[in-house]
Amino acid sequence: MDFLELIQSNLLTPIVLFFLFGIITARIKSDLKIPDAISEFLPIYLLAAIGLHGGIEMRNTGFTAMLAPMLVAIALSLLFTLNHYQILRRLGKFNIFDSYALASTYGAVGAVTFSVGISFLDNQGVSSEGYLAAILAVLEPLAFILAIFLTNMAVSKQLEEKKKSFGSMESKIDINSGETRSNLKQVLHESITGKAIVILLGSIVIGYIIGENGFSSISIVFDELFTGAIVIFLIEMGIIAGQRLGDIREVGLFLTSFAIIIPTFNGIIGVLVATILGLSVGGSVMFGLLLASASFIAAPAVLRHTIPQAKPSLYITSALGITFPYNIIVLLPIMFTLSSFIHNSESINLFHHVTNFLT
Repeated sequence: MDFLELIQSNLLTPIVLFFLFGIITARIKSDLKIPDAISEFLPIYLLAAIGLHGGIEMRNTGFTAMLAPMLVAIALSLLFTLNHYQILRRLGKFNIFDSYALASTYGAVGAVTFSVGISFLDNQGVSSEGYLAAILAVLEPLAFILAIFLTNMAVSKQLEEKKKSFGSMESKIDINSGETRSNLKQVLHESITGKAIVILLGSIVIGYIIGENGFSSISIVFDELFTGAIVIFLIEMGIIAGQRLGDIREVGLFLTSFAIIIPTFNGIIGVLVATILGLSVGGSVMFGLLLASASFIAAPAVLRHTIPQAKPSLYITSALGITFPYNIIVLLPIMFTLSSFIHNSESINLFHHVTNFLT
């Protein structure tokens, strides 16, 4: 199947079609709405399912198999977050707060996008390394913590400069600094104890304990209903994305381009690095998706409290309204095509020869 056929077949999957359906219902101003109880339940269910499979895979493969991919993913996530900030600050001319908020949004990972990626691979008849769910749990808070720490450092530097320039206003600045700086310890606690991370980590531990034998008794819930749950959840994501389509004009051309180019670059780098690390076709795609996805659920919850000066309309609209649809419709087929090509027996030999030569 060539690339265009893959995109076409992906467009006709229930997941993408229901997402587009949600967008249409929002644009025609339908009163369709997923009940609040279901919208709160579905992310918990999806993360629990991902975590259980991840824990089982960790038990089967052992911790050593995931150590190198996890360390590399952490390093790339931090590097990409810093790179995002430089691009947004220097080229995009965004202020410090918007730059760090956007940088962390695109440095973090999207659990919903990860769920769609698993379903996409299932449609292709391809599996992936389940322990990538553990990497998802580690990467989720990492970019936020880095961005908030650097924001605090930048604000502190600005305040010190102001104190030197306006000694008479020192007391006033001290008052304002308390409103501007975030408590990193509090951010760390909120990030790690947030319900998404707790349910994901807890499910990984439970999956590791029960193994495949224990999972068989609940597989009908966490296996067979998984795709159906994603479909319902993506109706809501489509409705929210459809409501934000009008905000894209406010985002501007630069950020619109950033929301497409950066995930593509990060995702392709992720696929190439994962292949070098020895991950499978599906594992390389999911590793790339971890680095390409943007957080649009955790990001608003964390950033609204920790970097309140940043505009939510920028990081929510770009992540949910632009990057998420692009990732699930276009970028997933791109990464799958690339990963399949590289893992071809002849291509992978050439690929390893080239990487060995470069290193």
